[in-house]
Amino acid sequence: MEEKQFCVYIMTNFQRSVLYTGVTSNLAKRVFQHKMKDGDGFTSRYGVTKLVYAEACDSAEAAIAREKQIKGGSRKKKIELIEKENPDWKDLSEALF
Repeated sequence: MEEKQFCVYIMTNFQRSVLYTGVTSNLAKRVFQHKMKDGDGFTSRYGVTKLVYAEACDSAEAAIAREKQIKGGSRKKKIELIEKENPDWKDLSEALF
C-alpha cells in the first residue's frame, strides 16, 4: 500500500495578486485540480493555478498545523517564505507532471 505524503502548499495566480495556502495528501492531484479549475471556489474564481511553494510534513496533523501557521501570517511573511525557497516564483508543478 502506498504511503500518503502530506504537504502544505501555496499557489498564486498569474499576477501574483492572490496567495492560496492549502494542505493535501496528494500534491500532484491537488495541483492538477487547481489548474483545471475544478469546482467553483476561491481558486477557480481568482485563477490560482501556479504552485510556488510546497513543504512535506510527517503527518496530516503536522500539515494542518503548518497550514494554520502559514495562513495566520501576513502576506509579507508568505512572500518571504516563497522567496526563500523559490526566489523567481517558478511554477513548481512542472516537476510533478
